[in-house]
Amino acid sequence: MIFSRGRALLLVIDMQERLLRQIEDAAKAAAGAITLAKCSKILGVPALVTEQYPEGIGPTLPGLSDALERRPAIPKRTFSCCREPAFLQALAVAGRKQVIIAGIEAHVCVLQTAFDLAEKGYAVQVAEDAVGSRKNSDKLNALKRMQAAGIGITCVESAVFELLETSACREFKQVLPLIK
Repeated sequence: MIFSRGRALLLVIDMQERLLRQIEDAAKAAAGAITLAKCSKILGVPALVTEQYPEGIGPTLPGLSDALERRPAIPKRTFSCCREPAFLQALAVAGRKQVIIAGIEAHVCVLQTAFDLAEKGYAVQVAEDAVGSRKNSDKLNALKRMQAAGIGITCVESAVFELLETSACREFKQVLPLIK
């Protein structure tokens, strides 16, 4: 299924600075999430952001927060975003049925959220180069489980080109430097 900017939403799960310090290939995951955030903004794709127990773990990575225009994060204590009423309300208000996910940890919060979103009828794609876990083996296991369950595994560049649809669109020249 091809995602489109009129139906898609970016979900950034728990990309908090203190958590990222423990993530294998954290720089790659953070860079992917930042690229998705910047491109989503240019393309008019709304974004939702969550933070796991922010009063104890702290805020979203500053560079990512800036790319998301300091959008208020939805605090949560649940692993799946879908088990947090404030998230479900924000998701309903957004009115989008396609969700592109970036975040951590791939084998916990990302996986559980992707499964719950799919169960609720959302089309879900997880950007493999914008997610991470403390151990890369956990991330790879999660990506395999999600793919086996019918959840799309994509990469940042592929997701962005789906949203662009054509090189003739006016945003193409703005987005191209961000993904190349």
